[in-house]
Amino acid sequence: MPKVRVNSFAVSLDGYAAGPHQSLDTPLGIRGAELFEWFFSTRTWKQMHGNEGGSTGADDDWARRGMENVGAWILGRNMFGPVRGPWPDDSWKGWWGEEPPYHVPTFVLTHHPRASIHMKAGTTFHFVTEGIHAALQQAKDAAKDQDVRIGGGAATIRQYLHARLIDELHLAFCPILMGWGENLFTGIDLTELGYRCTNHVSTERAMHVVLTKDT
Repeated sequence: MPKVRVNSFAVSLDGYAAGPHQSLDTPLGIRGAELFEWFFSTRTWKQMHGNEGGSTGADDDWARRGMENVGAWILGRNMFGPVRGPWPDDSWKGWWGEEPPYHVPTFVLTHHPRASIHMKAGTTFHFVTEGIHAALQQAKDAAKDQDVRIGGGAATIRQYLHARLIDELHLAFCPILMGWGENLFTGIDLTELGYRCTNHVSTERAMHVVLTKDT
């Protein structure tokens, strides 16, 4: 049965999923890139960017599995780019250049309408103004019998968690303390929402934890 899932979402030991002061120069916020050192070193990441090499151990296994059987993505507005408010024009098309890494329909949550953007290698960005439930239904329709992956950021994942719409989360806890930034767990009681830990594996760079929603 298709799932709604989060994969490879990096979190610091104190719960931060991005650093403060996100901007065009620092899309993950100050120190945010440190959260993804486990991912940037993998063969999966290298291949996504047309490069060779990279690690082939457990971190790569988790990264690779996260890209499998995904028929649609959902992103928050901040994940798509730094532009705020009404779209001034159509020039901003995401952080990723002409060929984003998604390769399937990708639904961006926003309060401001914008026409869909067709990118290279199968990615089409659709902008959804009707909220998280509408975005999820559109993503499920597009994904058909495959999974819907929610890419983030933290605020978007929190909304879907509060609504108990996420079936499974794979979090990669990195052995660093951020101190401040965007905290994934603010206002979240995972136990009350019915989530429990069903798997955990530690590597040199991260502790991979799977949280599954009780049926």
